[in-house]
Amino acid sequence: MKQTDSGLQYKVLKEGTGKSPKATDVVEVNYEGKLIDGTVFDSSYERGEPIEFPLNQVIAGWTEGLQLMKEGGKYEFYIPSDIAYGEAGNAGIEPNSTLIFTVELLKVK
Repeated sequence: MKQTDSGLQYKVLKEGTGKSPKATDVVEVNYEGKLIDGTVFDSSYERGEPIEFPLNQVIAGWTEGLQLMKEGGKYEFYIPSDIAYGEAGNAGIEPNSTLIFTVELLKVK
């Protein structure tokens, strides 16, 4: 497990070979989000299709973490609350929760 200065921890499950996104790029990903207790709160796998979004319009932990990846890669991120949803929380996420995301970077657009 590696850690960045922000506290983001990550593990490379599969190294990608394509290009890495910049914060201003649009990315297409498959992902699963879990709470520390293992409860899945969101999953593109369960919906059966990947999601596409501008990388600078998601939580800071995603913006930072996905820039470490290359297309075709799969990482596991442990995102502390201060670079996730913080004190506000979100649907199904208590305030100040550390989140675990498994993310596959399919494409940088």
